Amino acid sequence: MSASLSLVVLDAVDAAPGVRSLSLADPSGATLPSYTPGSHVVVEIPAGEGRERPLANAYSLTGESLHPDRYSISVLHVPHSDGGHGGSAWMHTLGVGSQVQVLPPRSAFAPVRPASRHLLLGAGIGVTPLVSHLRSHARWGAPVEVLHLARPGQGAHLDDLVELGGDAVTLVHDRATWLTILRGRLRAQPMGTHLYTCGPAGFMDTVVAEATVAGWPAGRVHLEHFGIDALAPGEPFTVGVDGDVLDVPSGVSLLEALEEAGREIPSLCRQGVCGECRLKVGSATGLLHRDLYLTDDDKAAGDCVMACVSRAQPGADGRSHLEVLL
Repeated sequence: MSASLSLVVLDAVDAAPGVRSLSLADPSGATLPSYTPGSHVVVEIPAGEGRERPLANAYSLTGESLHPDRYSISVLHVPHSDGGHGGSAWMHTLGVGSQVQVLPPRSAFAPVRPASRHLLLGAGIGVTPLVSHLRSHARWGAPVEVLHLARPGQGAHLDDLVELGGDAVTLVHDRATWLTILRGRLRAQPMGTHLYTCGPAGFMDTVVAEATVAGWPAGRVHLEHFGIDALAPGEPFTVGVDGDVLDVPSGVSLLEALEEAGREIPSLCRQGVCGECRLKVGSATGLLHRDLYLTDDDKAAGDCVMACVSRAQPGADGRSHLEVLL
């Protein structure tokens, strides 16, 4: 796993109801590593205050990506996560001067530079990676449109969207209007347009379904999920480890199955973002990578998985099986 950065909270404001925006900086004022638009950082959250183990949550970066003097993130408070003691609750306690450990930026949601046009579709806190995209498009003069759905008086970063995108930004407050506009925009885009969407799972399911009906190729539709909570339980499969074969039922992760069988696997975030539970793969009928950590080359190689979210897929014989090396 990459070495973490020791940062301090430079600024902390309530950007919208339930949303806290934080600016994280090097204590010495040093420039932080640059990153690709659409990247996220993983914040390490210590055990305590009801948390039996450390956590790690991923947050999209919303600020300047080239030679930044700070990393800007926005955190939605989810009161019922982890019994009310989850990472978002802890993040909302941070104030100016608080110290945090942060893994360097990683991207699984970068803009496709050769695209003729970029269509950004967001809802709620899903605006955060789109702000980063829009900031980049404004710098490079790339053609872009934004359609964002937010409840009246509850949207974060709406001023940023308008400032960066101007007339290219459409803000909508009700789902019916948003759906009507979405259908029109999907059919009006020129060839070569790429679509990027982030928001609640149901919202993105609608975007994908409408794009499919409108004839969009899957390769031009890009999604940013909110970690494993946005993923389906997955189909059951088996895993071979140290000569044993273990069942991994639907709704149970590979990591949980291995732990239940007495194997000790390093882990931290359990959401496919930190890289701590990476395992080597000996063989597999097929792999379903659902993490935000591995690169495209890593996934294409097929020789590793993130135990907290990855699953085996059926092979030609219909079996779903993988062998892992501990």
